[in-house]
Amino acid sequence: MRTAIGQFSFALVVLKIFTREFYPIGALFAAYGLAILVVASYRRYQGHRQFFTAESSDGVLRRKFKTSGDTVVLMTALSLGAYVTLMVLTWRLVA
Repeated sequence: MRTAIGQFSFALVVLKIFTREFYPIGALFAAYGLAILVVASYRRYQGHRQFFTAESSDGVLRRKFKTSGDTVVLMTALSLGAYVTLMVLTWRLVA
């Protein structure tokens, strides 16, 4: 959640301080912050279902833990997409 708020704050700074050429970069950071907020909400929902009990082959009930690998993969994909887009937008400013 704090990361999403930080992204929104940076987007507002870019949109407020810089000139019109930087608006797509500010919009990118706002969209990235929204995506992080959605992933954080999904992660919180998943957090309530991480611990569960399962019966082992010998009949004993054991507490199991499900990792957050899917959330990590999702955040990695979102971050890579956002930074590639940022590089393209920056390249357009220079060219």
